[in-house]
Amino acid sequence: MIYHSVFLQFKSELSQEQRDTFFAAAKKLAHIPGVQSFQCLQEISPKNSFEYGLIMQFETDAVYQAYTQHPDHVRFVEQVWIPAVASFQEIDYTQIP
Repeated sequence: MIYHSVFLQFKSELSQEQRDTFFAAAKKLAHIPGVQSFQCLQEISPKNSFEYGLIMQFETDAVYQAYTQHPDHVRFVEQVWIPAVASFQEIDYTQIP
């Protein structure tokens, strides 16, 4: 199992309406084949600068790679993510046996 997470901070000029549009588009990623347990999260601790997170799971690396190349994901990155996100940290995990 692969646990894919990305934590982000929006560009400062982004309005609440634009943020809502971002999350509406992000939630559609859950419909890409192979995506499991998709969640949009909001940071509640002042310990880091990231405001929000997206997390999901994939059964195998091949399924994860298919997701990253899926046209809906590519379109999301190009048309939604890049215009909205100022900084981010992507972290991918697997379980320790």
